[in-house]
Amino acid sequence: MARKFLYLVTVLILLCIAGAFAYRFWSAQLMRAAMIPGVAFEAEAPSRADAYARPEMWIARPDIAGNPALWTPPGFKPGATPPAAVFFIHPTSFLERSRWNAPLDNKEANDRAALFMRGQASAFNEVGAIWAPRYRQATFGAFLTTRADAEKALALAYGDVSAAFDAFLRQVGPDRPIILAGHSQGALHLTRLLRERIAGKPIAKRIVAAYVIGWPVSRTADLPVLGLPECTAADQARCILSWESFAEPADPSLLFDKFDATAGFTGAARRGTALVCTNPVSGTADGATPGAANLGTLVPSADMSMATIVAGKVPARCVGRGLLSIGAPVELGGYVLPGNNYHVFDYALFWADVRADAARRLKAFSAR
Repeated sequence: MARKFLYLVTVLILLCIAGAFAYRFWSAQLMRAAMIPGVAFEAEAPSRADAYARPEMWIARPDIAGNPALWTPPGFKPGATPPAAVFFIHPTSFLERSRWNAPLDNKEANDRAALFMRGQASAFNEVGAIWAPRYRQATFGAFLTTRADAEKALALAYGDVSAAFDAFLRQVGPDRPIILAGHSQGALHLTRLLRERIAGKPIAKRIVAAYVIGWPVSRTADLPVLGLPECTAADQARCILSWESFAEPADPSLLFDKFDATAGFTGAARRGTALVCTNPVSGTADGATPGAANLGTLVPSADMSMATIVAGKVPARCVGRGLLSIGAPVELGGYVLPGNNYHVFDYALFWADVRADAARRLKAFSAR
């Protein structure tokens, strides 16, 4: 009996080792199999023109109770009368493969989105009143395939974002400075918003900065038609910031597989092109900073109630085509993606730096 037990333990250990090797070498393939919907895209009606006049269509806006974007870690607090208005597009929080777009009333997705407000959008609450719409976001698996269903899902999601932006503009007034920000899927929608609703329009003069975080922006195939230049100086206003965070050794194949297979907004191929890479610590393009210069990394907890800020730990350096290297892996929880991809923590790694960056750029904008 004891010998049989030892055989069983040995088999279980070998299975665990095999599983670990499978995840190490085929993690991207396993993720695609687990996350890409196995059903066809279902068309839905676009948002009504007046939909985002209703407070319940927003995860965060200044006049709703329990606004998650007003959260701050110990040692920080929201601005009493922030001068800017922030339009924030949250990242993917819908992870199901049963459909291509999230229902607006999906509790699990909405609860995750509220956590993203605390961990990401909160970085802007000292200088701006934050507006963040609910939208029929594309599911996570849409970013792991080139199927036409994925593009249809993203187009439906963007329609909601665009409608929300119209309502945002009506409610913040005609003169208030605007900060645009998003992450991941939200940053992707932000690039389309910049291209279609900002570039060449009078409203471009009101944009303090656009934080296109966690989505690659090609310097040659995308940037020329987004209406704002890349931020190259720490005190520059009316410009675009972008970065994708990786620890070493980095494997960005999950990021580049789909990106490199597409044409950019200019029509040129994206394959092999350099990316906009902003060092969030220095606020400059392609900069390198030691960990000691980092003003504060947000170390999260399950519901953010025990989250803390730890300063002086995480370095930042633009490498290769324009990835942001943080050096050795950092312990922030169990959500690091394959390839040492710290995508989930793009804001958290530099939370206090983003906060200081927004204040600095607003000051430069106001001086103009």
